[in-house]
Amino acid sequence: MTEYGRGPGSEPWHPDDPLYGDGGWGGQQAAQQAQQSYGGQPQYHPQQPQQQYGDWGTGEQHGYGDQSYPQYDEYGQQYAPQQPQQPQQPQQPQHQQHQAPQQHQQPQYDQNGWPTGSYPQDPYAGGPQDPYAQQPAPYGGEQSDYYGAPEAYPPPEPPGRRRPEPEREPEPGTDWDPGPDQGEHAFFAGGDDEDGRDGEPDDRRGRGERRGGGDRRGGGKEKKRRSGLACLVVVAVFGGGLAGVSYFGYQFYQDRFGSAPDFAGSGNGEQVTVTIPKGSGGYAIGQVLKKMGVVKSVDAFVAAQAANPDGKNIQDGVYTLQKEMSAASAVELMLSPKSRDNLIIAEGKRNAAVYELIDARLEVEKGTTAKVAETRWKTLGLPDWAVNHPNVKDPLEGFLFPSSYAVAKGQKPEDVLRQMVARATEKYESLDFETKAKSLGLEGPWELVTVASLVQAEGKTHDDFRKMSEVIYNRLKPTNTETYQLLQFDSTFNYLKGESNIDIAESEIKSNKDPYNTYTNKGLPPGPIGNPGDDAVKAALNPTSDGWIYFVATDGVNKTEFARTHDEFLKLKDKFNAR
Repeated sequence: MTEYGRGPGSEPWHPDDPLYGDGGWGGQQAAQQAQQSYGGQPQYHPQQPQQQYGDWGTGEQHGYGDQSYPQYDEYGQQYAPQQPQQPQQPQQPQHQQHQAPQQHQQPQYDQNGWPTGSYPQDPYAGGPQDPYAQQPAPYGGEQSDYYGAPEAYPPPEPPGRRRPEPEREPEPGTDWDPGPDQGEHAFFAGGDDEDGRDGEPDDRRGRGERRGGGDRRGGGKEKKRRSGLACLVVVAVFGGGLAGVSYFGYQFYQDRFGSAPDFAGSGNGEQVTVTIPKGSGGYAIGQVLKKMGVVKSVDAFVAAQAANPDGKNIQDGVYTLQKEMSAASAVELMLSPKSRDNLIIAEGKRNAAVYELIDARLEVEKGTTAKVAETRWKTLGLPDWAVNHPNVKDPLEGFLFPSSYAVAKGQKPEDVLRQMVARATEKYESLDFETKAKSLGLEGPWELVTVASLVQAEGKTHDDFRKMSEVIYNRLKPTNTETYQLLQFDSTFNYLKGESNIDIAESEIKSNKDPYNTYTNKGLPPGPIGNPGDDAVKAALNPTSDGWIYFVATDGVNKTEFARTHDEFLKLKDKFNAR
C-alpha cells in the first residue's frame, strides 16, 4: 500500500510532496488498482468515468522519460508492462477481474514527451461527483482532501501552459518589526520619524511601510535621499582614507628614497643673522638654518655638509647668511670668514676691554655690561673657589675665557657673560686646577689662574710662556735671595693703573702701595690681571726647570730674553736701554 492508503496506484501529489509540480503529472491518477485488505481479500470499488482536463492526456499517469516502474494487479501480483506501441494504433484495453493480471495499454507521446490519446477507464476511479476518488481511509480515519475544497490547490500544468504567478497583494501591516538585525538596516531603510508621521508610534507601522511600501507616496524620495547621503558618506570616508594613505605613502617614499627638498641659488638677498650653539652637529645646525629660513630642509643641509670635504669644520658662532639659500651654498658661506660675525675675545685681554666689546655688539649704552658684571657677578656661574677673595678689583677677571662667542643684537649682557664664565670654568676643571695647584706650591686654583694671567701678560711669544712660568714660581719661593719673593712685574702696575706702559718711572712705582703693585708687595696680586689663553694656562701647569729668575723685553715689543743671575740681568737691561 502507498502512504496515502489508496492501494498500489499513484496518488495526486500533495504540494508538500518533493515531486509536486513536476511536469509528469497528467492531471489525474492512472487507473486505480485494487487494494488489498488486511485479510488478503481484494477491496472492490465501483468504476467511475475518468475525468479529463482539456486535451492533456486522458489516462493513467506514466513515468518520466523511458523509465518503467513495476505494476501490480488487483491480487498483488507483479507483471511486466508491455512495450510502447506504434503511434495511431487503436487502443483496446481489456480487463479481467480476479482471473489474470490486468493488461494496460501503453500510452502515446507527442514530440515534446507528453502523453496523447485516451486512457482506459479505471474501474475503481472516482465518479463525476468525486473526480479524485476520495475514498475512506482503510484505517478508519479521514484523509485530507487537497483538491476538492474551495481553497484546493490547482492541478499542475505542463511547463508550456503554465501561466505566470499572479502578483501578490501587499502584506497588511503587522505589529512585528524585523529590526535592523532581521531586515533592512534602519539607516538605509529610512526607519525614523521624519516621514510626516511623527504622531504614530513606531511599533504600529507595518513592515511594508518601513521599507517604503503601502501608501507612503513621499517616502521613496526621502529614502532615496538618505541612501544617496549614505553612499556619499561611504565614498567620502573611503576617499579620505585613500588620500591619507597616498599622502603618507608619498612622504615615506620621499623620506626613504627621494631627494630632500632644497632651494636653488645663493639666496634671495635678504640677510639674516644665525647663531649656532656650541657643540652643534650637522642636524642641529640644519634645524637652526631651516628655522631661520636659510635652507629648505635639514636633510638637504646634512647631505651638502657631508658632500663638502671641509663641512665638518663649521664651528659655533654667529653667521651672516641669506634666506632661501641652497644647502650647498649655505655650507660654503659658513666655511668662509666673510660669514663669521662672532665676538672674538683675544688672549690676555682685560675684562674692561671685553665689556666694551660686548656693549658694542649688543648695541647698548656704553658701560652697561660693566655695571652688570659689578652688581651681578655672583649670579653668573663662578665656581665656589673663585669667590670671596679680598682686594680683588674684578671678580670676573680671568673668567671671560678667550674664544669665539655668538653674540648678536637683542641678547642680554648677563647671558653673554654667563656663557664666557661657563667656558672658562669648563676649561679649568678639565685641567684639574684644584689638584695641580697644590703640587705647584700654590694655595688653590684661584692662584693658579692668577699665575696663568701673569704668564699671558709678560710673555711676548708662545715660546716664552714656559720660561716665564718658571720665573714666577722661582720668585715666589721663600728661598729666593735675588728678589726676596717680589715679582716686580710692570704688568701688575699697569693693571691697577688701567694702562699698558713699558716705561714706568721708578719713583712712581715705589710710591704706590696698591695690593696689585708687585714692586712693593710680596707674592701674587689679589687676583688675575687678565684672561689667559689656552697656551698660557698649560704653561702655568708645566713650567721649565732651567733656573730662570730674570727676564727683559730687549726690543720692547716681541723679544724677551731670560737670565739666571743679577749680573746677567743688568746686561739685558743695558741692551734694552740701548735700543
